[in-house]
Amino acid sequence: MTLLANETSTIDLVAERASRLTAAGQAWNSRIAAKPASADLTYTVAGEGEGSVGTVLKAGNHVFRIDEPEGLAGDDVAASPVEIALGALIACQVVVFRLYAQALDIRVDDISVVAEGDLDVRGLFGIDENVRNGFSAIRLNTTITGPETQERYDELREAVDAHCPVLDLFANPTPVTTRVVKG
Repeated sequence: MTLLANETSTIDLVAERASRLTAAGQAWNSRIAAKPASADLTYTVAGEGEGSVGTVLKAGNHVFRIDEPEGLAGDDVAASPVEIALGALIACQVVVFRLYAQALDIRVDDISVVAEGDLDVRGLFGIDENVRNGFSAIRLNTTITGPETQERYDELREAVDAHCPVLDLFANPTPVTTRVVKG
């Protein structure tokens, strides 16, 4: 939803977005061309338990909370881990839609995404070991406004599906190692 008062402001936002996306793309291309290893990033997020089953997370300069609803022993002071996971997927989709819209010269005025994930808690609670612990299905419904044809927006969706890092996390196995250290 555009919260801008007039068409000139909308045009300014579109131009600013295009400029920022182009500049970021050029900077990364130059950086990677000069030093290919600079493409390899490591993200770190740290968390500590808070309240009943909540967590306070720190990612760079940002602090945010995750909790569970009361029905899952939480204090319901923040979104749940699975809601945050769906939110991360939505946020990544928006970024990659904007990035590839710019790269493919496809105008996107506004974009909104709704994610639905199906989760059977019998896996979580160990009631049925044959039930997957995570989502059994996720549905992404994206609405784009702009002057392009449906075919162009379908082309954009295909590019996004092929390149979205968080969608890749959901769609493909990722090696994960875990360990516990007594403090």
